[in-house]
Amino acid sequence: MITGPFVAIVTPFDRDEALDLAALRRQVDRQAAAGNGVFCAGTNGEFYALSFEEKVQLAETCVEAAAGRVPVLAHIGEIATGQTIALGRRVERLGVKAVSAITPSFIACSQAELTDHYRRVADALSVPLYLYNIPARTGNTLEPDTVRALADHPNIIGIKDSAGSQESLDAFLAIARDRSDFDVLVGPDSLVLHGLRHGAAGCISGLGNVCPVTLNGIHAAFVRDDLAAAEAQQARFSALRKELYALGFPPAMVKRALCHAMPEVGRSRGPVLIGEEADRRIAEISRAYVEAVG
Repeated sequence: MITGPFVAIVTPFDRDEALDLAALRRQVDRQAAAGNGVFCAGTNGEFYALSFEEKVQLAETCVEAAAGRVPVLAHIGEIATGQTIALGRRVERLGVKAVSAITPSFIACSQAELTDHYRRVADALSVPLYLYNIPARTGNTLEPDTVRALADHPNIIGIKDSAGSQESLDAFLAIARDRSDFDVLVGPDSLVLHGLRHGAAGCISGLGNVCPVTLNGIHAAFVRDDLAAAEAQQARFSALRKELYALGFPPAMVKRALCHAMPEVGRSRGPVLIGEEADRRIAEISRAYVEAVG
């Protein structure tokens, strides 16, 4: 099984909004130096603004840059089941440890449709699959009973829960505690330590782009049973989340904060715009929180 902290790594763009793969390699190096795994083309990687081929390029580049130092996971979720399978089949050849698929968006899916979608994707791939629950963005919620049934599939190994509530996370953690072949990866940055305390295998964090050392510190302190240190690191992480996410769309806020410290990651792809006053505040947050590694 896959454990530990992962960062939903940003996708660097140049001034023309084209992929900057050299900058991406340096971000992978930064996370690997901090001891964090990499999750590419996820929400903080702006998957919604990427083409099919760009997603393949990102996975390939991250695996190459990681060079076995840390594991790489890749997001493959598309609206249509067939497109999700097609992307998964391309990505699974590249050396990723597992893939994750967001629930389909735009289409209002029943639990039966979600079950069929994920079973078809899992059947089609040789690489392990994580479910990915983020209803605020997709409009579709994976219910605990659905996840419990999907956990029986031999190629579905866990869920990334980004619903944002402790109640949602706890429901999936209860499923994982009942079996040894299904894990939970925590999505909300405010609940990393809570998840670990209640059996989560790890987390996938957007804020880890800004604070990779703090993220790794939460997990490392928990593993060595230093709960005071883990709580202190979690408090810093949660404070950053509260300050930064109050200013706008979280993935754009994370990337802009990182961009202030490391301009080569570039801006978010349009239509994202950040007002002057919000950007001034993001710059202040960046100076207070962005961590160097090494």
